[in-house]
Amino acid sequence: MKKLGLSVLSALLLLAGAARAEPVRSNLVATDNVETFITLETKGVAPGQTVWAALTQRIRPHWHTYWINPGDSGIPTEITWTLPEGWKAGAIVWPAPTRFPIGPLVNFGYEDQVHLLVPLTVPQDVKPGGVVKLDAKVDWLVCEEICIPESADLSLNVPVAVGTALLEHDVASLFHDARASLPVPSAYPVDLVPGGDTHRLTLADPALHGHTIKDAFFFPHDYKVASANGAQEAVVDGKGLTLTLVPGGALPPGPVTGVLRYTEEYEGQETAHVLAVEAQVLALAATEAAAPPPVAAQQGATLETGWAMALLLALLGGMVLNLMPCVFPVLSMKALALLKHGPEHARRHGLAYTAGVLVCFAVVAGALLALRAGGAAIGWGFQLQDPPVVAILAYVMLLLGLSLSGVFTLGGSVMGVGQGLAGRDGLAGSFFTGVLATVVATPCTAPFMGTALGYAITQPWPVALSVFLALGLGMALPFLALSFSPALLARLPRPGLWMDRVKQVLAFPLYASAAWLVWVLSIQAGPGALATVLAGMVAIGFAAWLYGQTRYAGTVGRGVGTVAALALLLGAVIGATGTTPVTASVATAGEAKAAGFEPWTPERQADLTGQGKPVFVNFTAAWCVTCLVNERTSLSGEAVKKALADKGVAYLKGDWTNRDATIARVLESHGRSGVPLYLLYLPGKAEPVILPQILTEGIVLEALSGLPAA
Repeated sequence: MKKLGLSVLSALLLLAGAARAEPVRSNLVATDNVETFITLETKGVAPGQTVWAALTQRIRPHWHTYWINPGDSGIPTEITWTLPEGWKAGAIVWPAPTRFPIGPLVNFGYEDQVHLLVPLTVPQDVKPGGVVKLDAKVDWLVCEEICIPESADLSLNVPVAVGTALLEHDVASLFHDARASLPVPSAYPVDLVPGGDTHRLTLADPALHGHTIKDAFFFPHDYKVASANGAQEAVVDGKGLTLTLVPGGALPPGPVTGVLRYTEEYEGQETAHVLAVEAQVLALAATEAAAPPPVAAQQGATLETGWAMALLLALLGGMVLNLMPCVFPVLSMKALALLKHGPEHARRHGLAYTAGVLVCFAVVAGALLALRAGGAAIGWGFQLQDPPVVAILAYVMLLLGLSLSGVFTLGGSVMGVGQGLAGRDGLAGSFFTGVLATVVATPCTAPFMGTALGYAITQPWPVALSVFLALGLGMALPFLALSFSPALLARLPRPGLWMDRVKQVLAFPLYASAAWLVWVLSIQAGPGALATVLAGMVAIGFAAWLYGQTRYAGTVGRGVGTVAALALLLGAVIGATGTTPVTASVATAGEAKAAGFEPWTPERQADLTGQGKPVFVNFTAAWCVTCLVNERTSLSGEAVKKALADKGVAYLKGDWTNRDATIARVLESHGRSGVPLYLLYLPGKAEPVILPQILTEGIVLEALSGLPAA
């Protein structure tokens, strides 16, 4: 009996040890500023069950990470899950944020420690009794005086239970704290009345009347609802609590959601409230119809952009776009092609070219609007922020240049693109020339474009699409007018040998464009990608020569030459698609100091403006031709450098060569969808002076002239 009792006791101890198994928790990753790990709420999972996981971040003192709406700057924490087939991870359930004022900017986020809850759904057909591995890549931005992007690769080994997975009591306090940090759904209705200069958000809690309200602040999920650094005046009356909000942009469609914080004081007792609210947007009163927020016009005046004005600006901007160095060679080549056709043929080619431009603008606009709707912070020229696109565009420029130089021809037309599909009229060539002209126009920004596109991306998609199409129509209009005007066609010189000479000369701007795109790629993706693409360009050059040499050979020779050329071309493209971006900056710290500027960060800008210093900010990108021309002609001269030094102006550069959500937010907050953007912050003024997109040295000097000497 004694041995039996010892055996039973041992078995009970083993069972107790098993019951006290370690919680299901990932590895812990400790960076310089944050410790990160994931914990499962249950001892395991069961088929068909939804369980909760908590991402915990212990943040270095005085540093902070970001909420889903980071405020004036920053990037929210992201979790990218790699799960077995059938498993699903829901969206992050965000705790209530805290405000972090940094000079004139305000950020929304978390300090010390935060738990981000995520629901995990287990498929019904998962086999019980095993262990499943879940992987999560976590990316975040952590800031104090500087901001540092950090990441962690986390993994959990999750047991699959036979029955219902039980709660893990050892982690109960962690999940209690996580749920305690969440905002509580409001028991009272909330309304938002939009206005031109301010919105009014009202919590309809009549019991608040006569109570003292302190520290009231509304954190919207969408930053366009309310400016992060805008003052929110609180008023309590018989209707409840009303906050005045300064708009951050155009109101999004549907209800307005967010977190409302306030402290209620009554009879000496204080109660803190953190409410999750969904505000219904009410119709405007007739006496306070909202007008679009003012946007700086091209010459410094203010302009209220409506739909009709945006269409006009887009049309004008598209016309001016033809004079940009990106587009002019392509347009010139197409104009030469018209010399071979009569007026009737010219009209059809003009319409085909216009159709190509409009279709391409519609595709670019659709992609941009869809990505923005999905939360991506992008703008005009967004496709050039992907190194593979830049590399392939460089290949296209090289191929077109080689074609114009006579290395090879496609179908015998001047442009040659799509000739095999077009029949005798070659209309497909004109259509694809329009497509090509649009693609090569994306690195350029013309006057009037910034205001029009900045308006477009804040509007519903039908309005936004109409503005993009107006821009495309403006770009196609000069060529369309030429093709429909017999008088203008008659003034063109007669076809002759000179056309071949001009065609060959036009190859060199295309070679220059290819070289410039390779330089952009070297900044975006580093030396390794540069070597890959240069090798690809050699392969493409050989493919073009081989195709040209075997084009008129016998059937076997032509077939072998074509297949070999296509193989070389495919190899070059595959190599280009493998290029990935690296962290880009306008220049290294040493190069920046030597050139007289500093790299832009919101914290550095806030620090300088907080000291009362004038600040000039240049938002630029290596792929933006307009930006580079402005820097060479208007910002690098000795007169401008001397004026900046004499006036004590700090010169900051923000690089948008690769995607940067913080810069994208700044651009949109000033009514722009792309670079360049030039801001001059004057001491004592919160809002900057916005300079035109096309600069001259005189414009810059005039803007600086009102500043006193340092």
